[in-house]
Amino acid sequence: MSDNLYHVTRRIISKGKLKSKNIVHFNFRSVLMNRLVGLFLIVLLSSCNYFEKQKVNADDLLEEELQTFNWNDVDTYPTFSSCDSITAKEESKNCFQNTMLSHVNQFLADQNIVVTEDVYDTIIMQLTIDNEGLLKVEDIKMKPETISQIPEIDSLLRQSLTTVPKIFPAIKRGQQVKTAFELPVIVKID
Repeated sequence: MSDNLYHVTRRIISKGKLKSKNIVHFNFRSVLMNRLVGLFLIVLLSSCNYFEKQKVNADDLLEEELQTFNWNDVDTYPTFSSCDSITAKEESKNCFQNTMLSHVNQFLADQNIVVTEDVYDTIIMQLTIDNEGLLKVEDIKMKPETISQIPEIDSLLRQSLTTVPKIFPAIKRGQQVKTAFELPVIVKID
C-alpha cells in the first residue's frame, strides 16, 4: 500500500457481536503537499516557454516592410537649387517640372526651326533621374507628323537636357532614390 495511506483494523463490539471493519485513514497533509508540488512543477515547466525570447529573422522583417512600402511615392521629389526653399511636396514637384519645361522651351526657342506646315504636338519625354541626380532620357513619344516636319527634334530635345542645372535626386526614407517621370513638352510652330 501507499505510504500516504494506512489501514487500521478495528474490532467493534456491538450488541455482543464482534465485528471487524477496515477503516482507511488518509494522511491528508502528505497527499495535499504531493499534489501541490506536482501542480507547481507542471506550471513551472510549462511556463518556461513564455520567458523565451523569440528571434526575429531579418529577412522576414525586411519582406514585411517591403510589402507595406509604397514604391511609387517619394518623400521628396527631385529638385533644383532654385526650388530648394519650397517645403510643400506638391509645390516642389511643380517647381521642378516648370524649371525643366522652361529650360527645354528656352533651348528650342533659341534654335532656328523651319517647317513647311504648322506643327502642334505634345511631346512626352520619359525621363529618369538616378540616385546621384543624373538625368537620362528613356523615350520620347511624338506624332509622326512632328518627326516629318522636324526630323532633328529628337536630338534637339536630348541636347536641351544636357545643359540643365544640377539636379538633386528624390529622397525616400532618408535615402536618395531613382525616379522616373514624364515631361510633356508642347511644340507649336506656325
